[in-house]
Amino acid sequence: MPTPDPSTNLAVVLAQTQSAAVVGIDAVPIEVEVDVGYGETKITVVGLPDAAVKESSHRVLTALLNSAYHFPMGRVMVNLAPADIRKEGPSFDLPIALGILAASEQIEARVMDGVMVVGELALTGAVRPVKGVLPIAVRALASGCRALLVPEANAAEAAVVRGLDVIPVRNLREAGLWLEGNHPIDPVRVDLDALFESTSPDDIDLADVRGQESAKRALEVAAAGGHNLLLIGPPGSGKSMLAKRLPTILPPLTLPEALETTKIHSICGLMTAGQALITRRPFRSPHHTASDAGLLGGNAHPTPGEISLAHHGVLFLDELPEFKRSVLETLRQPLEEGRVTISRAAGTITFPAQFTLIAAMNPSPDGKMPHESRSSPREIAAYLGRISGPLLDRVDLHVEVPAVKFADMSRARPGEASAIVRQRVIEARNHQRVRFHGRAVSCNARMGPRELREFVRLDESTHQLLKAAMNDMNLSARAYDRILKVSRTLADLDGRADVGAQDISEAIGFRSLDRQLWG
Repeated sequence: MPTPDPSTNLAVVLAQTQSAAVVGIDAVPIEVEVDVGYGETKITVVGLPDAAVKESSHRVLTALLNSAYHFPMGRVMVNLAPADIRKEGPSFDLPIALGILAASEQIEARVMDGVMVVGELALTGAVRPVKGVLPIAVRALASGCRALLVPEANAAEAAVVRGLDVIPVRNLREAGLWLEGNHPIDPVRVDLDALFESTSPDDIDLADVRGQESAKRALEVAAAGGHNLLLIGPPGSGKSMLAKRLPTILPPLTLPEALETTKIHSICGLMTAGQALITRRPFRSPHHTASDAGLLGGNAHPTPGEISLAHHGVLFLDELPEFKRSVLETLRQPLEEGRVTISRAAGTITFPAQFTLIAAMNPSPDGKMPHESRSSPREIAAYLGRISGPLLDRVDLHVEVPAVKFADMSRARPGEASAIVRQRVIEARNHQRVRFHGRAVSCNARMGPRELREFVRLDESTHQLLKAAMNDMNLSARAYDRILKVSRTLADLDGRADVGAQDISEAIGFRSLDRQLWG
């Protein structure tokens, strides 16, 4: 009911609607307060809105009229609280419109209790999909809401959050009728188990790769331990072909991983209409002209970049030396910490970035190995010098991919299938899951100094082997850690509890190529 304003003795009506804004990969609750009073007929939106939110006044007014509702005569003040959080995008259209209906007593205000609302409005009153619905659904459940009102195209995505009634609406009129109980809508339900089971098989397979046994071995090790991999070889040797098949041998996403990955893709608007969850590990392959903002994320208001979109998946950088050196250097923190922190005037945001890096490059400007190249030593040194030593140290495996021999290309018998290799990878990851239970370590590549001391113990002869390699190859302390991590993965693939000399020797072999090229 209207409450009297003692200063003017005029009727003032206040209604509240719950919504949410996405900050980083999470959502924060937003209270949409609508006040209808006397004055010039217009909508004013306050509470740190961006241009898209300010423009909602025009969309909301037209949508109300085209949905057989009337727009209240007089001043309409909309406040998005708290006012210190920037509100972006058109997702506040629907909660603002419903707040106006409640404030003008076209629907009862009490029906809005316990209901969170998001959605963009078309001028016709139709409700369009918005970004970031999954983190908003998680926030709605955490805030104790009984229902979440969302665009029909976003309903499946929101419904992966169990314990929350997700109500799909097609237009503003339908939303108003459902709130008043005059138009029943069944909540959307999603079978998570069925989503993972229905994941379509890969249309590419490791069996397609002929020859390149050492490179395929390195690919298996990278998948088993989450290790970064650098493929070095001439054009046409199959580097890109190998990289694209890494996701086919990676273990399937767990539900927590799938939810976190879906959050990132959702806030970037990469979910297709009706898609509920990302159940396959992402594979991102940005062009070498990508900027540091495109790779890491950023812009005026921080948003995820390619490395966060590759979270729990693969980031493939083809023609590595062609990337700007400043762009490549920005990878060092994410590779080490598994996250990226972006600072802008609008604030500081941290995005997750636990990905497996696969990089590919030619060994010289003309694509040949240095001893075969027609390029001068200075040209080769300048070409290889585009990649810094600290970045190379963060790549665990360096593998030569030579030109494929005719005998391998013409061989009728296919190589080992991805499904077979994947099973070995899953078994190795299971060993790691048991080993790191209760720790913030997901795989061998993420081990810290404490885990290395505890789980990679070398006998005296193996220790001397590693010491000699360190001295002969002039390896850094970071390379030393990488060798230990790779050797732990090699032992896991063989099902052995202890790391042996053969594991250390093979791991050292994966570090030798970079010293041959870079000295």
